[in-house]
Amino acid sequence: MMISNHRPIIGITMGDPVGIGPEIILLSLINPSIYEVCRPLVIGDSRILDAAKKITQSPLEIESIKNPDAGTYKCGVVDVLNTSELNPNKTLWGKPTVQTGGAMVNYITAAADLAIKERIAAMVTCPINKMAMQLSGFHYIGHTELLAEQTKSDEFAMMLAGDRLRVVLVTIHIPLSDVPATLSRQKIVKTIKLAWQALNERFGIKTPRIAVAGLNPHAGEGGMFGDEEKNIIAPAIRDAENQGFYASGPFPPDTVFYHAANKRYDAVVSMYHDQGLIPFKLIHFNNGVNTTLGLPIIRTSVDHGTAYDIAGTGIADPGSLIAAINMAAQQAVFARKKQ
Repeated sequence: MMISNHRPIIGITMGDPVGIGPEIILLSLINPSIYEVCRPLVIGDSRILDAAKKITQSPLEIESIKNPDAGTYKCGVVDVLNTSELNPNKTLWGKPTVQTGGAMVNYITAAADLAIKERIAAMVTCPINKMAMQLSGFHYIGHTELLAEQTKSDEFAMMLAGDRLRVVLVTIHIPLSDVPATLSRQKIVKTIKLAWQALNERFGIKTPRIAVAGLNPHAGEGGMFGDEEKNIIAPAIRDAENQGFYASGPFPPDTVFYHAANKRYDAVVSMYHDQGLIPFKLIHFNNGVNTTLGLPIIRTSVDHGTAYDIAGTGIADPGSLIAAINMAAQQAVFARKKQ
């Protein structure tokens, strides 16, 4: 099969060097189908990938290159842009250090810089450990906040996406007790807007159908179980519609995800982390993708952690990374068509 050089270059950050990132990269890039849709470029450390190669018994060749244009991008060869030179003999699987944490952050910032400069069409991130990030002196909550700062983005949101369900979160990593006080009309309008624009511009959906979940049981049942729906969520939906970003709801959270998974809606805007992620992971535990909305660059990510407990064993499931690479390539193609 002839493979076109017009395939987008997708930068894949190696994630935490002592997590499962290096392994799932090799387990993913053994698939010829990935090379049919994109040119994958690993941004990481070839020495760590060599160590992972032994663990996974991978037949792939690891090739270091100096810039994105120098890659061969053929299945069988993993093109790597090195931004660290860790010593595998002093790097233990599942045991983060200041050095591995710093390398982990460097992979992200290097990939984002390439994406900003349009040297790569999108970036895909392997899992990081937030404590390792803090250990190395970078005080971010996670990938999203780091990328928002680097791209100077004030409005951003997290979407979890699969082939059956997409959810977008109004609030993310905060205590459940803080959610009601944190919700506002402005936050919900922003989230609806970002979801609508992403579905239209990056998923190719001309007229997105967005459902908005309520906060309380039965969406408040007319105020019997809470008044956030009446006072905050419903007015926010009207505000979004007045700006041209159409959504419907608020719907009872115990039914709206069922309808979305059965194609009535293209995405559900969820009020808090577990409201959206529990139904999503029930359906897409092994192939879910995290994609950041509102950035000027395309970023997708695996929907799981570093899995220190199995790092170095070669048994990690690459399904989420494969899905994230394919989604990044798809979004890159849609973005190109929009230009």
